[in-house]
Amino acid sequence: MTVADRWLLPDGVEEILPNQALQVERLRRQVLDLYHCWGYDLVIPPLVEFTDSLLSGTGSDLDLMTFKVTDQISGRMMGIRADITPQTSRMDAHSLRRNGPSRLCYAGTVLYTRPRYPLASRSPIQIGVELYGEAGLAADIEVISLMVETLRLAGLEKPQLDLGHVGIYGNLLEDAGLSKVQEAELFDLLQRKSVPELDVWVAGNISDTSTATMIRALVDLAGDATVLDRAREVFAEAPAEVELALDELQAVVDALKASSPETELYLDLCELRGYHYHTGVVFAAFAPGVGQAIGNGGRYDHVGEGFGRSRPATGFNMSLQALVQFTHAQDQVLAGIYAHASEEFVQQQAVDKLRASGERVVCGFPGQQPNYDELHCDRQLLMVDGEFQIKPI
Repeated sequence: MTVADRWLLPDGVEEILPNQALQVERLRRQVLDLYHCWGYDLVIPPLVEFTDSLLSGTGSDLDLMTFKVTDQISGRMMGIRADITPQTSRMDAHSLRRNGPSRLCYAGTVLYTRPRYPLASRSPIQIGVELYGEAGLAADIEVISLMVETLRLAGLEKPQLDLGHVGIYGNLLEDAGLSKVQEAELFDLLQRKSVPELDVWVAGNISDTSTATMIRALVDLAGDATVLDRAREVFAEAPAEVELALDELQAVVDALKASSPETELYLDLCELRGYHYHTGVVFAAFAPGVGQAIGNGGRYDHVGEGFGRSRPATGFNMSLQALVQFTHAQDQVLAGIYAHASEEFVQQQAVDKLRASGERVVCGFPGQQPNYDELHCDRQLLMVDGEFQIKPI
């Protein structure tokens, strides 16, 4: 390894330098303050946990994304979190054990074994909310509305929101009578929306014509809110649970149109992201010019079963670094005041007073030749006519 290579970071793992770090931290505080105003309590889960709890109820996808290490004290396997949601589920079920609805929020770094998509960070700062203990649709609407407010706060004035409901596909699948292998094949085709392959596969694997037609129609049911009207016609013979899922999506659309008319809504009934994890309404946030979702969420009612207390739940998370790109003010480190090296107590008093008023004051060291640009200082503290004054550099 050369000297140059020694300081390289792993692919997808990045550092955050002063100017961007200031933007990230300011936005983090603003977002957490927003969540506090909505009644969400801040929690700070640990960076690592035993995999028995960290991966409980999350499926194989998160397992593959999680770095694993051996605890040198207990000998048990631990995981470095790739998602904070399971940790909050454990806290709700085991540590808090509240009887009523529990609103939790968080902000912390997660680590992925591989990027979620090309050129993505493997160590984003994940920020989000989780709402436990309320099965009603009002909880979903609150969480989705809070995601929209988060996007507005970050500076995205016209967010795009994708909505779906995994219950539609789940109930159609029950009537199809497929094996696990067939289910996996169908899931892959629907996610890729490979229509020619899907047509051939459905014709050869689903004998019931009505069910086959409805499953095949999923890939075409995407667009604005009128998709729901078309879906009701297509799924006229579907189980009653499918009609209920469509009603839930309609209620979410109506609520968002009333509260956030500027939000662009896109419905995709073939959206199955997190299908093995989510149980109801799912949603994702997008922005113009950004190819990947900047936030994801949905209902996941059974994740607490592994902790002995299954509670209804819904929530979302986002990458804080992804949100920062939408902030209007690209803040730099605020210019400060340089105080030349001195052992005089009166100068220290003047410095303390300036700092208490919110000024940035950088004190020099004996013999230092200051580089004011590196120190981000555009003024200096000088003694003039027996009193300290601030003068331009």
